[in-house]
Amino acid sequence: MPKEYRTIQEVAGPLMLVQGVENVTYDEIGEIELANGETRRCKVLEIDGTNALVQLYESATGINLSNSKVRFLGRTLELGVSADMLGRVFDGMGRPIDKGPEILPDERRDINGLAMNPAARDYPNEFIQTGISAIDGLNTLVRGQKLPIFSASGLPHAQLGAQIARQAKVRGKDESFAVVFAAMGITFEESNFFINSFKETGAIDRTVLFINLANDPAVERIATPRMALTAAEYLAFEQGMHVLVILTDITNYADALREVSAARKEVPGRRGYPGYLYTDLATLYERAGRQKGRDGSITMIPILTMPEGDKTHPIPDLTGYITEGQVILSRELYSKGVTPPIDVLPSLSRLKDKGIGDGKTRADHANTMNQLFAAYSRGKEAKELMVILGEAALSDIDLIYAKFADAFEKEYVSQGYLANRDIEETLNIGWKLLSILPRSELKRIDDKYLDEYYGKF
Repeated sequence: MPKEYRTIQEVAGPLMLVQGVENVTYDEIGEIELANGETRRCKVLEIDGTNALVQLYESATGINLSNSKVRFLGRTLELGVSADMLGRVFDGMGRPIDKGPEILPDERRDINGLAMNPAARDYPNEFIQTGISAIDGLNTLVRGQKLPIFSASGLPHAQLGAQIARQAKVRGKDESFAVVFAAMGITFEESNFFINSFKETGAIDRTVLFINLANDPAVERIATPRMALTAAEYLAFEQGMHVLVILTDITNYADALREVSAARKEVPGRRGYPGYLYTDLATLYERAGRQKGRDGSITMIPILTMPEGDKTHPIPDLTGYITEGQVILSRELYSKGVTPPIDVLPSLSRLKDKGIGDGKTRADHANTMNQLFAAYSRGKEAKELMVILGEAALSDIDLIYAKFADAFEKEYVSQGYLANRDIEETLNIGWKLLSILPRSELKRIDDKYLDEYYGKF
C-alpha cells in the first residue's frame, strides 16, 4: 500500500508542494484524496531533497491543505493498450468518453515511450494514397514519414485532417491500416465534427480518437499526444498494423507547455516558450517511423496553426527541422474558393522521390510532378506581371502559362473535402492540364511518356 502524506504545504495554480516525501521519483504519478473522498491525479515535476513539486491533472479547487492526502503510486503515467481500442473515443488521459465499456488492456505502457533507435530504423519508401491530388501527385506521403501541415487560424485544416484520416490507405496490399487521431485544445464543436465525420463514413472502425478539449487542464494536453503515440506503437509494432497518426493542433500543445513552464518559473526562451521546446517536440515526432524486422509502421501528420501565419515562429520553425517537409495552406487560395487551399510551391515532401515511380505509383509520376511544379511557378509569375503591366505586355506563351495556372488551381488543387482520387486519376488530371501547353514546352518529360499520354485526356 503506498504511503500517504498529509504534508501539502502550498497550492499555486496547477502546482502543489508536498513536504517530507521518501523515495519519490521524477514523473511519478500520485493521487490526491480530498476530505469528501474524491480523488484527483497529479504528476511529480521536481524533487528537492524531501520536497516534491507536483502538477495537478485536474483543477485545484477544493483541495484543503490540512484534510487532503497524497499517495505516490511508484509508476509513471500509463495507458492500457489493446486491439479493442479501434473504433473508440477517449479523453486526453486515455479514459473512454463514448459511453462504451472500459478497455481490458493486454498490457500497460509508459506513455513517454522512447524515440526510435536510429540504427533500428528502416528507410521510408512506400507510397500512402491520401486521395488528395496536391499531396499524392506533388508532395507524396511515404509510409514512416513525418509530414506536418502548416496552417493559420481560420483555414480549414480540420477538414483536411479529417479527409486524410478517412481516405488514407496503402495501395495494392491487403494490410491492416489504422488511424490514431489526437486532438488537443479543440472546441466541443470541432470535437463533434471529427467524431461525426468518422462515424458517417465508417472510418471510425479503424480509428482510435483521443480528444482533449480547450477547457481541459493544460497538463492533460501535454499527455494527449503521448497517449496517442503509445496506442500507435502498440498497434504498429505489436499488432503489425500500418498506423497513420494525426496530431492537431501542435500549437495548442506548445502553448500548454509554455503555461506549465511559466508556472514552474523556468527561464523562458523564444517568444516565452521553454528552452526545451525543440527537445520536447522531437520526443513526439521521433516516435514515428519503420523498424527493421517489424511489419508495422507509424506515419505522422502533425497539424499546426502558425501564429499570425508566421513560418519563422518557434513552433513551425522547430517542427520544420525535425520533420521531413511540410504541406502549407494558403489564405490567398482559400479566399479564391480553392479547397483544400494547399499552396504547392512552398510545400515540400523531402521523401516524395522514394515513394513514387514504377511499381509504386506510375512510371511517369516523377516527370509530370516536376513539369507541373515548373509550369505552375511560371504561370504564377505571368499572372503577377499581368497585374503590374497589364495583359497586353505578356507574350502569347506567357498568356498560355497564366491560363494553365488558373486551370491548375481550379481542377488539380481544388477538389473539395469529399473527393477521393486515386493516383491514376490525379496523374491523368495532370496530363490533361499539361496538354494546355505546347508539347515543345514540356522539357522535363521523357519523349516516351509524351507519346503515351500527351493530349490523350
